[in-house]
Amino acid sequence: MAARRRVLSLIAAGAGLAVVTAGCSGAGGGGSSDDGERSINVVMVNNPQMEDLQQLTADNFTKETGIKVNYTVLPENDARDSIQTDFAAQSGQYDVATISNYEVPFFSKNGWIANMDSYISADSEFNQSDILEPIAAGLKGSDGSIYAEPFYGESSFLMYRKDVFEAKGLTMPEKPTWDEVADLAAQADGAEPGMKGICLRGQAGWGQVFAPLTTVVNTFGGTWFDADWNAQVDAAPFEEATQFYVDLVRAHGEPDAANAGFTECLNALTQGGVAMWYDATSAAGSLEAEGSPVAGKIGYVAAPVKETESSGWLYSWAFGIQEASQKKDDAWKFVSWASSQEYEELVGQQLGWARVPAGKRTSTYANTDYQQSAQAFYQATEDAINAADPNNPGVQPRPAPGIQFVAVPEFAGMATQVSQGVSAAIAGQQTVQEALAAGQPLAQAAGDANKE
Repeated sequence: MAARRRVLSLIAAGAGLAVVTAGCSGAGGGGSSDDGERSINVVMVNNPQMEDLQQLTADNFTKETGIKVNYTVLPENDARDSIQTDFAAQSGQYDVATISNYEVPFFSKNGWIANMDSYISADSEFNQSDILEPIAAGLKGSDGSIYAEPFYGESSFLMYRKDVFEAKGLTMPEKPTWDEVADLAAQADGAEPGMKGICLRGQAGWGQVFAPLTTVVNTFGGTWFDADWNAQVDAAPFEEATQFYVDLVRAHGEPDAANAGFTECLNALTQGGVAMWYDATSAAGSLEAEGSPVAGKIGYVAAPVKETESSGWLYSWAFGIQEASQKKDDAWKFVSWASSQEYEELVGQQLGWARVPAGKRTSTYANTDYQQSAQAFYQATEDAINAADPNNPGVQPRPAPGIQFVAVPEFAGMATQVSQGVSAAIAGQQTVQEALAAGQPLAQAAGDANKE
């Protein structure tokens, strides 16, 4: 265990992350602050679905429960760092945080987040059985208990401008290969003034550039680690996939790609800056929302492949309750509301059904209002989620589950540091080979920690 802590500290120091040893956790059941006001503190990423949640909270959740929600909303990389630091220290600054199926296994093992089983069994209205099984499975600890509830779930697919493709005489396959995508990106480049062929994340961060890129590595036959935890970052398949990705985004991708993440690519496709985008299925709700300039113009097809049958990732942004929170009861009220079918219906009625934070409940996909509004993408999203296989995402056995990540705590810091080199390669500041050569010993240190 001491070796693992040393590896985490070394990797985190290089990546600019914070690693804090856990302190004593406090008990918590109440919800009132010293001044008598019932309030909780929630930290979350600044994705569009979370911004909708902010907008709807006061007039609905707070009005119904009397619980004020103090939000801290941060860019993804900053949110991850802040949450990791606060929950590891059990400082209790935040009662609730957005975490994912990546963090849940080791956050729960370390005692950083609260077991939700008793709350779920006592809440007859929440309907846990309605949660999609692939999403629910990723939010359980090693003891089989539930430690987080999903706000939305996602896989990944390829989005493209149908009108642009039609005008250019281009045909998008239902199940494209990456070679076909590269060819289509070249042909779509310049289809409209200022339009580039494709948007791919290039921003450093394990949850930024390596979210899509790791799926490319998988389908090219690569992997972060072999079954014995030997790092494969500088192996031929990993290098081939990374070189392909870097070359594609440099030749036909968005301007300033090295600084582009999910939000920048969403804006690029929405504003007509790119003809294609490979990313999260959750983006479709924003693209098809009322008032979107590209609503009705986007087509959705399966994640591109090379050597595998499928390559879509599996992810959920979920809410976890800090074990040190003194307001767990009120925190659960918020989590159960934000994750509920009731909240989805509220979004549908007030903001539009296409903006529902979907990908988590069976009832969503049976809802005719949602089906009608999300007709362009709801089936593709459900299919992608159900097709994702975290235990077998590539062509060889893996030592730990995960599609766009490896589900061990060392991965985040290590992959973030490796991503800085890849982002630099996208910016033309170094070669892919240099980036991966520097990343190999970092990955091997993480692998060695897990061998122990």
